[in-house]
Amino acid sequence: MTGAQRSVCLKAILIVLDSVGIGAAPDASHYDDEGSATIPHIATACGGLNLPTMKSMGLGNIPGLLPGGIPIEGVSPVDGPIASFGAMQEVSEGKDTITGHWEIAGLHISPGFGLFPPGPPSFPEEIIREFEERTGHKVIGNSAASGTAVIEELGEQAIKESAWIVYTSADSVFQIAAHVGVIPLDQLYKACEIARELCDPLRVGRVIARPFTGGPGHFERTEDRRDYAFKPTEKTILERLHDAGVPVFCVGKIEDIYAHRGITDSVHTGNNKDSQKQVVRFFEENDDGLIFANFIDFDMHFGHRRDPRGYGQCLEQTDVYFREFLPRLAEGDVLIITADHGNDPTFKGTDHTREYVPLLVYRPGHEVQNLGIRQGFYDVAQSLASHFGISPMPRGESFL
Repeated sequence: MTGAQRSVCLKAILIVLDSVGIGAAPDASHYDDEGSATIPHIATACGGLNLPTMKSMGLGNIPGLLPGGIPIEGVSPVDGPIASFGAMQEVSEGKDTITGHWEIAGLHISPGFGLFPPGPPSFPEEIIREFEERTGHKVIGNSAASGTAVIEELGEQAIKESAWIVYTSADSVFQIAAHVGVIPLDQLYKACEIARELCDPLRVGRVIARPFTGGPGHFERTEDRRDYAFKPTEKTILERLHDAGVPVFCVGKIEDIYAHRGITDSVHTGNNKDSQKQVVRFFEENDDGLIFANFIDFDMHFGHRRDPRGYGQCLEQTDVYFREFLPRLAEGDVLIITADHGNDPTFKGTDHTREYVPLLVYRPGHEVQNLGIRQGFYDVAQSLASHFGISPMPRGESFL
């Protein structure tokens, strides 16, 4: 189908609640994540969650679908939910942002992206040496670390030595932190482009720019983060829609995750509230197309920092947003809410967790269904292909 052949205007809004898992996946033990359950454990830690909109959509019905599913305190099952509900099990290898988002977009990642030992050193000496030579700054760190902790530990040294802080995690990432008062932002971004080139042979999922400001004891990461993703070898649903003349609007870090491919327009936001405003703007200004957003605060501010109460408050703010957004949708529109992985802030460590993710599908004028457990996040991509009437994706089953 070409753009010239499209005569029907349709809208779809796909929102990824970054890291909002709902219970350990069957293979969680392979990732040392058995017992994780992001939303249920947050609800318990908060003494219950107040999510009336997502509750009415069927969020509380989802744990009952899962083997050993844990009820969400404050979000009980409802009779007659207003949205179709289910859960999705990831089939690709990994539990990181790229793996989850790419599977949502129709891909199957196998083998998984390259991982690195905790170190030090984590990254091969030849990679670090060439990176230093080409950027003109030395590397410190070179180990697995929490982003906020490593900046507190090495930030002062990075300032004195005009150095990069390079670190990894349990995900396939090469992260570069730099104090913007010492190494300007444009130099950090250029260094990330160099690192991306060096990391491609190792199949590193993402190179991430992590700028920070402040002084010892008061270092703060800015919202100028950028992700440099490994390029997909197969067309995603974004590219297939774009090729068929369907506009694709992206919000948050989506443009980076998909290497800026298959995108009509995008806004790179750094927090949930800005992302929420841009979703509304794209929705109001366009009669046709996919609006694809990542709400990053859950993962960035609360999951990795092990703050269940902050995470719970963030969920409640987002629920208010959905309450105000749902009435905007008309018959023919579809809103899909899901996640890309878990990040249980009550669990051990500071890394993502291998979990089922929730699936809520709101379609005014359509029958509500129990969508069950979907085998593969790529059912989302297949459903979007079905919604917009383009050729089917290579894998997945439509839930529309």
